[in-house]
Amino acid sequence: MRKLTRQFHLFIVCILFLSACNLPSNDPQGAEANATFAAQTVAALINISATPTFTPVGSGLPATSTSTPSLTSTNTPAFTATPVCPQAQFVTDVTIPDGTVMSQGQAFTKKWRIKNTGTCAWNGYTLVFDSGDVMSGPASQPIGAVNPGQEIDLEVNLTAPNTAGNYRGYWRIVSNNNVLVPVLNGYQGRAFYVDIKVQAPATATATNTLPALPPAIAQVILTTLSGEDGHVTSTGTTNGNPNVGDSSSNEGLQAFVSFDMSLIPSGATITKVVVDFSSYDMLGTPFSLADGCLRAYAQNFGAMDAGDYVASGDPTGAYIRWCGAGELSSQFESADMKTLVQSAVGTSRLQLRLQFKSPNPNGNGVADAVRFGTVKLIVTYQ
Repeated sequence: MRKLTRQFHLFIVCILFLSACNLPSNDPQGAEANATFAAQTVAALINISATPTFTPVGSGLPATSTSTPSLTSTNTPAFTATPVCPQAQFVTDVTIPDGTVMSQGQAFTKKWRIKNTGTCAWNGYTLVFDSGDVMSGPASQPIGAVNPGQEIDLEVNLTAPNTAGNYRGYWRIVSNNNVLVPVLNGYQGRAFYVDIKVQAPATATATNTLPALPPAIAQVILTTLSGEDGHVTSTGTTNGNPNVGDSSSNEGLQAFVSFDMSLIPSGATITKVVVDFSSYDMLGTPFSLADGCLRAYAQNFGAMDAGDYVASGDPTGAYIRWCGAGELSSQFESADMKTLVQSAVGTSRLQLRLQFKSPNPNGNGVADAVRFGTVKLIVTYQ
């Protein structure tokens, strides 16, 4: 009630003040200023009256308050990727796929293909055994220099345990500062492994009624040896790139590729060979040469030289034939290559000559050639 009385008195004072401001005056600007001042005063008084009040405790009304939240501006910095050094990536098992069956005490070579996906070169890095089954492998062995983006095949010589069972050994890469290198696509992001199954030998029974268990089955991917591959021209020059066809100088080109047979145990029986020569590019139209088919012949050329070029007639006895880019781009099983690989078991090398049938070249002054990258023979054996 007292609050209403005070507001009523204040309202009366404002009316009297405004009435005085409206009295006649000889100064129009002053009158206008007085009116403005009066209006501001009333507005201020009204605002004061409108200010929220607090009801004291015990009045029987709930206490109320009004507060104005403050605004806060936060600038979050943009995320910036940090270069990784060092870092590796597991690419593939080159030999001994997971679950390969081994006989007790069998010696084998495990090879992994690893890529340096970090931003720094590897110098003084080491391949080390991490955990699991060591299988008579070394505790560590050095790794050669590997530049960023480069792939390397890491291999260890191992021996299957003498007891039947499943075995797995984990390996990792350690930097020259003894830092564990993370491995993309690897086990727990840090390691890669060899996984085999050791098979117990067949045992004869008293009645000899049980058949013998089949021999262990394994698979290996033979890739060409870049230091032994290349091509020879019809004029006798040699080059380290395995190109086949003809050159812009109207020279015939015959390619030579070499595979390391030591990855296959002596005495192995070859059960299947899949041919993969799909890593290539072309200059011109090489499949327009001769009859349009590229062929592979067995030729133990040793160290490649000018005398390895075959210049006479149309050779026979090809083991592989590709008649067009579509065939060359595909993988396929070859019974003839199975026979050839079997004949090379126990030797150090399997070598091939690749050529189009003679006459070659076509003499048009344009290079028509297939230029091979990494070619493969995927060999399954017992």
